Amino acid sequence: MVFDVLEPERAVHTDDGAGVARPVLVWRAGAPFRCVSSGVVGGGLGDRSWVFNAEVTLDYHRDDPAAHLTAIGHELGLAAGAGTGLMTAAPVLEVVTVADGGAGCAATVGVSTPTWASAPDGTWSRWRPGTVNLVCAVPAPLSDAALVNAVITATEAKTQAFVDAGVPGTGTASDAVVVCCPPGGTEPYGGPRSTWGARLARAVHQAVATGTKRFLDRPGDR
Repeated sequence: MVFDVLEPERAVHTDDGAGVARPVLVWRAGAPFRCVSSGVVGGGLGDRSWVFNAEVTLDYHRDDPAAHLTAIGHELGLAAGAGTGLMTAAPVLEVVTVADGGAGCAATVGVSTPTWASAPDGTWSRWRPGTVNLVCAVPAPLSDAALVNAVITATEAKTQAFVDAGVPGTGTASDAVVVCCPPGGTEPYGGPRSTWGARLARAVHQAVATGTKRFLDRPGDR
């Protein structure tokens, strides 16, 4: 496996320059891996060597998340431009990790403001970073097309978990996903009925289902 999603490094970063230490999950690999990411830092398709998922406040107000994530990566000693960074207001230390047949998913789940993907204009008016972030890894060398397909598969599995839990939405407005694999690009498929797509889907579904239940069962303001 490119790295073990089941055992991220627990570190801290200083949020908003205010001297407040907040947790961050870090995955480092000894050799570059192929990755597709929707993160504002290191997003797209490319070769990467690290991933991190940083916790921020629920009332996050900065309008420069890319610069902020870059600064967090620098603080963590991660080589600039060599990885991808995510952020969330969900408690990252409550990460749920699940493996299925070698594929794995580490999910941090916040459902503060779920939304339907095709909601009409005007039906959704506030943003809170109650994000669902998925960091996934597959031990087979997926092609770039298969990596893109794996993002669709992971998203469908996340939405299936929301439907199962009765969450009124397909996700949140700030959800992010990362899928990593070894280089080589010899595996052509990442859909839900392909060998690796099916395993990834089950891992994502279970991780998001567990995280969603934990979030909805939490007392007080979510």
